[in-house]
Amino acid sequence: MKALVRASAIGSSIRRVVALAHKETLHVLRDMRVVYLAFGMPILLLLLFGYAVSFDLDRLSIGLIDQDQTPSSRSYAASLVSSGAFVVTHQLNDVSEIESLFRKGTLKVGVLIPKGFERSLKREETAEVQVLLDGADGTTTSIALGHVVGVTQAQTMSLVASKTPQHRLALQAQTRMLFNPGMRSSLFVVPGLIALILAIMAVLLTALTVAREWERGSMEQLFSTPVRRVEVVVGKLLPYLAVGVIQVLLVTALGAWLFDVPLRGSVALLFASSILFLTGMLGQGLLISVLTRNQQVATQVGIITSLLPTLLLSGFLSPVENMPLALQAIAMILPSTHFIVILRGILLKGNGAEVLWPHIAALAAFASVMIGVSTARFRRRLA
Repeated sequence: MKALVRASAIGSSIRRVVALAHKETLHVLRDMRVVYLAFGMPILLLLLFGYAVSFDLDRLSIGLIDQDQTPSSRSYAASLVSSGAFVVTHQLNDVSEIESLFRKGTLKVGVLIPKGFERSLKREETAEVQVLLDGADGTTTSIALGHVVGVTQAQTMSLVASKTPQHRLALQAQTRMLFNPGMRSSLFVVPGLIALILAIMAVLLTALTVAREWERGSMEQLFSTPVRRVEVVVGKLLPYLAVGVIQVLLVTALGAWLFDVPLRGSVALLFASSILFLTGMLGQGLLISVLTRNQQVATQVGIITSLLPTLLLSGFLSPVENMPLALQAIAMILPSTHFIVILRGILLKGNGAEVLWPHIAALAAFASVMIGVSTARFRRRLA
């Protein structure tokens, strides 16, 4: 008898949750602003950030001072532009001219090939090349310096290979780049973008829609029904969880199509991890709406608590290990930190659950806390 009563209660609870989810789905479909926010904004953000945030160099203008004017110096200058990273736009005569162009913002990199460059090479002495960088733009110039160093090393290895065996170096290093052989920044940026987009959309969707119900007074009708708090929370989150899963499919497919981001791991693990991450962020948005009960305040709090932490502290653009210890501790609490590791592991490295389980467990813990706190803070009263 008790089992029948318990089964009947569970069935009634499920029906109430389904009814609430159906009601919330109708609200989503009837509000074009929510539809645009759910499906238009992810595409816009992916295109904007995907093409705007890039650490690749493409035909960066450089100034060249070739004081040697020999075949060797011209060969070195040609090797700088052969990769497509640089283009020599200014043939200069003096270092002071480069500094003047730096001040005007016309150039960021200058290369000086001193007199005697070829003579040093023929004598098997060290041939020096001076690289001048505009340190005001640290990101671009550090990448440019890496390219110049790479070209110089390649030229050195080419010269060594052309010598007779007794003049070759005894030790040579061979470099093999795994998971991203072309060193394309899009393969590094896009997985972080997926986490950023899902975090913002999930928090804003629930924060705005539920806060709007508080403002319109429609919560009064909900309070007049026998629906329990946990049923309200689950019923409201399920439609947005379905929207989030569609967003995952959408941005992952666009990332593969537009930026050639591979999918080397398990699709099932990717979606399971995404559901955990979305559940936590949706719970965070619901908690914001419960605490603020105002769309304007919910928008501001939602952006501050989703965009800024994901952008600055999650390892999206800079490694967490390089941050101060206090910020590292905060970063390890953020679900986006763990989700970015999971995305890069699944998409780029083909990692499985045996490698990613600590991060998956962190997502599950955050989701449980957010749903629990949101349910506890949801009161069946208006004040």
